[in-house]
Order: sequence, then structure tokens, then C-alpha cells
Amino acid sequence: MENNGDSGGSGRLGRRGEDIVCRFLIESGHCVLERNFRCGHLEIDIITLDRNGIHFVEVKTRRAPVSGNVSESVGPVKQRRLAAAAARYLRQRQWNRECFFDVATVIFRGGDTEVRYIPGAFVPVFL
Repeated sequence: MENNGDSGGSGRLGRRGEDIVCRFLIESGHCVLERNFRCGHLEIDIITLDRNGIHFVEVKTRRAPVSGNVSESVGPVKQRRLAAAAARYLRQRQWNRECFFDVATVIFRGGDTEVRYIPGAFVPVFL
């Protein structure tokens, strides 16, 4: 049975997933700038910086079995919300750097943990 209620930054499962993704990103050369950045009703799970630019990372965490591709749950509405939050973040800090919108999935299967990281998972459309 898929656990849809415990994903992203909410709940203990989601927090564990974010912790795992942070460690993964740090080991990959990223510096974590923020976790759970909130701006009004908007939120970004993880914001990192690497040599290429700033990464706004949406984390999806599930327990197996999982039906479908978890990263596909970051649809157009969520993408617009992430882009709006990222724009506010960049304005607040007056940063002008290359930006990437990434998706990381964490799937817990018994004692195993599967992490998938998709850099540049989508390019937001700013209207």
C-alpha cells in the first residue's frame, strides 16, 4: 500500500527522506543553504549551492510498494509554486545565479533505501 500522506517535508517519514537527500547532496558537492524555506504558503524543501548554481530541490518520500513514478507527482501546479517561492528567495537575497529545479525521491523498502536525484527535472515557466 502506498503511503501518500507522509511525503515531502511533512511527518517523520518526510523528514527522514529530506535528511537522506541532504547527505546525498553534500556528498555530491552541494552546500545546503536552506531547508524548508517558507514564504507565505509557499515552501521549498531544500535549497543548495554547487559550482553550477542554486538548486531548488523538491523531495518526495514514500514507503514501498509505490505505484508509478514518484517524481511525476511534481506536476505543473507544484512547479509554479516552487518557481514562485524560488523567485522570492532570490529577490530576498538579491542573488542572480543560474537556477535549477530538481526532484529527489526516497523510497523505503524494508531495510533498504532507494534515492533518485533528478537535477534539472523541470524548467519553470514564469508568467
